[in-house]
Amino acid sequence: MIQTVMLENGCTVACLQPNVSYEINRNELALRFHTNNNSSLPACFPIATISYAIDPNARLIGDGFQMLAQTAGTVNQLVDIGRCPDNNDSYRLYPQDAPKRFYNYLVIEHTDGYTLFGFTTCHRFAGYFEIATAAADTAIHAYLDGENSPTQYWETDQLENVCIITGDSLANVYGQYAKLIQAHHPRRLGVTQNAPVGWCSWYAYYANVTEQNIKQNVAEMHGDLNDLEWVLLDDGYQAFMGDWLTPSDKFAGGVKELIHAIKTQGKKPAIWMAPFIAQPESQIFKQHPEWFVKHNDGTLLKAEDITYGGWRCTPWYILDTSHPEVQAHLTHVVKTMREDWGVELFKLDANYWGTLKGERYQPGVTGVQAYRMGMEAIAAGSGDAWLLGCNAPMWPSLGLVDAMRVSDDVERQPQRFEQIAKENFYRSWQHRQLWQIDPDCVTLTSLPDQATDAASYAFHRTAMLACGGLLLSGDPLPEITPFAKASFTQLIARQKLNQQTATFSSLDLSHAQLPLTENSELHCLFNFNHDHQVFTLTAKQPVHWYDYWSGEKLTQSPSTHFDVTFESDLEATTPQTASAPYLQARAIVC
Repeated sequence: MIQTVMLENGCTVACLQPNVSYEINRNELALRFHTNNNSSLPACFPIATISYAIDPNARLIGDGFQMLAQTAGTVNQLVDIGRCPDNNDSYRLYPQDAPKRFYNYLVIEHTDGYTLFGFTTCHRFAGYFEIATAAADTAIHAYLDGENSPTQYWETDQLENVCIITGDSLANVYGQYAKLIQAHHPRRLGVTQNAPVGWCSWYAYYANVTEQNIKQNVAEMHGDLNDLEWVLLDDGYQAFMGDWLTPSDKFAGGVKELIHAIKTQGKKPAIWMAPFIAQPESQIFKQHPEWFVKHNDGTLLKAEDITYGGWRCTPWYILDTSHPEVQAHLTHVVKTMREDWGVELFKLDANYWGTLKGERYQPGVTGVQAYRMGMEAIAAGSGDAWLLGCNAPMWPSLGLVDAMRVSDDVERQPQRFEQIAKENFYRSWQHRQLWQIDPDCVTLTSLPDQATDAASYAFHRTAMLACGGLLLSGDPLPEITPFAKASFTQLIARQKLNQQTATFSSLDLSHAQLPLTENSELHCLFNFNHDHQVFTLTAKQPVHWYDYWSGEKLTQSPSTHFDVTFESDLEATTPQTASAPYLQARAIVC
């Protein structure tokens, strides 16, 4: 018999599983599974249904399991925001023809506010929602991915917690949600510290980076660029994926020595690694094949067998982080880099692959659980250094990182600038609540093989202005343009005034606000619809209005309002093609 319960906010929930106990705590449900030694938790385990009247044209946003997946649009017309939905033909987390899954949380906008359906824990199992529409009835179904985990090996019968939150604003709803998550997954210390400001090698040199490239860029981080404090060596230094302590021929002087040189220049060194993967040429793979995740038949699992195989140096094999020796290895590698080399920030990439399902050393351990074991082993070696997650599983990383990349890789072209702006904005509420967001690098200087127009660069800098979070230049500093240098300097100035992210008033992402001082406020406006639009900004008392970037006074006398007009793509004076949208954004201060 299905039990129905009512939350404090009046939402009713049908509790679907007779062998699960549902404990109510205001607007949250804690679930426990009544186990027996002969059962397992299915991969698609329905836990609750919520009847919910939804306008088919209501805006929504739902998260994905991994960094590259988010879904927006409306109930009637869902839109994948990123390039890699969880169920595309590369990632294959679930079938392409299955109902859309909204992992972690789903937010629906209605006429008088917002409703959020969300999981507040992720210790062992990923949770997701589906929207079911039939005639006039609409329901939200909540599921756990039990990964067919056999209960006889469980150390606890606790499943995951789920909540329903209602509120009159996005900020209100997300604020309530963040507090519930924090109660179960306490934040790391870096979450509320000042965000790192510096330079990253990847978008200037990619995997071809050399020791000399790093030294040349560090030499530029003085004078006008002295506020760039961090230097991130982002890939390209290692001999093979998996052998993180062995430098490639391009770093013949040694990575340890290079890091020491960075520190002598008064800068803070950071390093990239992909801790949970290894390529077959690596020494770790050759010497310890027993350390890797396997198929059910005992053969080694390659990432490409079940999901996206990786972006280079493939095939990727997956370290079994339930194995005590693997945990000790990860702790040793990171501890060496932290204590012997002097690394102060670790960018941990390809983290999603640490959750892949397969046979592990410890029976009954899920992919989510194994990933968290691996991250805890890394934290044991990192000491007080920052941990930055990238290409990560989102909710399985709760409480385990100081900062989190929340968008795809930046690229100097309008479509990617627009895409990552949306990805960053939809997740910006997480900033300093769950982790510091990393909106990826600021790239405003063209490369010989990667360039775009001035309007797109102007859009990108305003998008980064709204984001806050980690602030890293991805441009080659010896060739940085005056526009790029001046823009980055103004981005730093914004960070010094306020470390928060700008707050969006609606899921249409057209307007975000941020107090800069007690007497000034920043308005960031974006024309994602590419239509002719007029925005009216208002102030409580008559004020002057200024362009943030140029400092130009936009009003002759103080006023309580100011109109900003965006052209449609057809009206734009800059010729564009259908494949290259005309990007428009404004940053106004009052």
